[in-house]
Amino acid sequence: MTTYKVLVVDDDTNISTLLRLYLEKEGFEVFTADDGEEALSVFEKAQPDLILLDIMLPKLDGWQVCREIRKTSQCPIIMITAKSETFDKVLGLELGADDYIVKPFENKEVVARVRAVLRRTSTGESSQIKEVKFDNLVINLTNYELKVKGELISTPPKELELLYHLASNPNQMFSRDQLLDEVWGFDYCGESRTIDVHIKRIREKIDGASDKWELRTVWARGYKFVTFE
Repeated sequence: MTTYKVLVVDDDTNISTLLRLYLEKEGFEVFTADDGEEALSVFEKAQPDLILLDIMLPKLDGWQVCREIRKTSQCPIIMITAKSETFDKVLGLELGADDYIVKPFENKEVVARVRAVLRRTSTGESSQIKEVKFDNLVINLTNYELKVKGELISTPPKELELLYHLASNPNQMFSRDQLLDEVWGFDYCGESRTIDVHIKRIREKIDGASDKWELRTVWARGYKFVTFE
């Protein structure tokens, strides 16, 4: 059985200690950090399989930590927040968070979320290369690479996953709520403008590359990747 490593980042020692004890009881190897700078240092040394990341942290807040990690890694991140404002949830999704938990929470809920995200993001489940190709476009989810007209384009993980999902199902329309559920992998309560932001950024990278396909907006409904015969 695989022993997964989890990094718990929270400046409340009571919370981090309880999470550590509960996760260790469930078979996880746990590392802790109580500020943003320490979180980045422990992340580099421990190379965890998942991070539980509080937003309100000393030195560097959770948003800054998430940004820094996403520059080099697709390690799953579950944001922990004491706030319930939609803004927090949207920003977390845009920065590449995989899930979020709102305080107060039950330890069993945390473990369930951790296991669900690890199942979803595990790369060891299949050796199959996840790649779709169209004229002047290659989307490789195995290596997280986007090529447009043969040129490698730097693309954040969630943008690539969103484009891959649409392009893997050509000519099928997806609502914003469907995309949040199927790409981010959980039911999202709140406004879905994060999808529009991601689509806009994707279009800046791929629009005009070919006349054989396009990323199309279905007015008042959602989006689809359209191919032309």
